[in-house]
Amino acid sequence: MANSDSSASPMDLLNAVQHLVDVVARLRSPEGGCPWDLAQTPESLIPYVIEEAYETVDAIRSGVPQAICEELGDLLLQVVLQAQIASELDQFTLREVAQGISDKLIRRHPHVFADVAVETVEDVHRNWEQIKAVEKGHDPQVVPPLSQKLSRYSRSLPPLMASMKISQKAAAAGFEWETIEGVWDKFNEELAEFKEALDSTDKAHQEAELGDLLFTIINIARWHDLDPSTALQGTNQRFIQRLQLMEQVADRPLEDYTLAELETLWQQAKATLKQA
Repeated sequence: MANSDSSASPMDLLNAVQHLVDVVARLRSPEGGCPWDLAQTPESLIPYVIEEAYETVDAIRSGVPQAICEELGDLLLQVVLQAQIASELDQFTLREVAQGISDKLIRRHPHVFADVAVETVEDVHRNWEQIKAVEKGHDPQVVPPLSQKLSRYSRSLPPLMASMKISQKAAAAGFEWETIEGVWDKFNEELAEFKEALDSTDKAHQEAELGDLLFTIINIARWHDLDPSTALQGTNQRFIQRLQLMEQVADRPLEDYTLAELETLWQQAKATLKQA
């Protein structure tokens, strides 16, 4: 794919964005628009926002420029769609979305757009948090309650990422074990409680104990500077790769194999991938 933007004029970029806006507006037009697009609401599009964000991340990890470009386009479509619906409801427009984020970036980077001096990344972060507090009408000198910070992560992030963030912030505030052995003791305690819960018929209790166990595992990951999301993503990918190898050598549907035969195929696939 040619790197055309390096020589494109600002007008070319504006025209391309405007063309996308016009296409989405046409799709949402009551006269001759697309029934599916017309049926969408901000809430109904939430799953697509999440899906496209994850697919963009997957493309970035692949390192394939064409795939990244395509997925960024799909993600941009979700932004334009949300803004189009909002404009139809007289709430806000895409121009306000773009202007708002530009103003925010300028406001939160006074070391770039003003005369504030910084020397380290920590200085940048400290200024960012102070400016953010002022924007929200808070006194930057007053530290907000820890629970207020953590509840934001719980609301806005996927559970695994939220747990890691909550664990990190809580540890920084002093909610921390003295040694890794203490974390392992907690893991064994939670494992025993989860097993005990499984003997009951209370689904809510079982899920609560499972959550406690998973949260403890995330704490173990944090102690060892491991990313649980990346780790689980790798496991998912390896499982699929092994399954693909099994299907390639199988002479009949996998469901027709015995458990022992499947285990043999699994171990063969595992060994093949390990060698590769």
